[in-house]
Amino acid sequence: MDFPDFFDQVPTISLREPLAIFLGASQSGVFTYGYGDAVRLAGHSCPTVAGAYLMVSRGLAALYDNELPERGGIEVHMRGGAAEGTTGVIAAVATLLTGAAPETGFGGIGMVRRFSRRDLLRFDAPIDGLMALRRRDTGHGVVLDLDASRVPADPGMMPVFAKAVAGLADEAEQTRFATLWQDRVKRMLIDHADDPALVHIEDWEARTAAVAG
Repeated sequence: MDFPDFFDQVPTISLREPLAIFLGASQSGVFTYGYGDAVRLAGHSCPTVAGAYLMVSRGLAALYDNELPERGGIEVHMRGGAAEGTTGVIAAVATLLTGAAPETGFGGIGMVRRFSRRDLLRFDAPIDGLMALRRRDTGHGVVLDLDASRVPADPGMMPVFAKAVAGLADEAEQTRFATLWQDRVKRMLIDHADDPALVHIEDWEARTAAVAG
C-alpha cells in the first residue's frame, strides 16, 4: 500500500501463535506485525493508534525480555469502558497484537477450551494506567499509560485542522493537514519510541498464574 515511508521504520512485533501451529496454519507459529497492520485494522493512523501500538510493544518487551511473547497467553486490561473515548480503538489494536479478546472471542477447542481467547480482554479495570498486560503463565503484569502531549502537534496544524474538519480546506490545505498529522505520528513512533514520558510503564503485582491453553 502507499503508506508513508516512515511506517517501514517502525519496529515490528513478533509473537509465537500456538493455535496456528496446532491447526497447521504455520509450522513455526511466528506472527510478525508492523504498524501498518494496526493502521489497516483501524482504517487510519493517528496518535491513539500509534500510542496503542507503542504501549503493547513496550509492555511485551517488559514482560518477555528476549523471549518470544506467546499470542493468546496474555491478558489485556483496559481502564476505560468499552464505549468510552478511544478505549475501543486501543483495545482493538491490543487484540490484534496479543490475541486477547472480549466475550466475543474464540472460545477454544474441546471440553477444556484449549487456546481460548475469550474474556482475555477486560474493560473497566481498576488500574492506574490506560492499559495493563499480564502473562497468564507467570502472572507477571505491567501497567502502561500514554501521555501524547509529550509529542505536540506542529504549531501550523490548528488553522488547517479546523478547515479540514469543517470540509472547507482546499487541496493544498488538505495535503498540509495530512502531512502535519502524520508528522506527529512519526515523531511518536520513531523519535519518541523509547521515551518514558510518552509511554510510562510500571510493574503490576503478580498473581497466581492461570493455566494457559
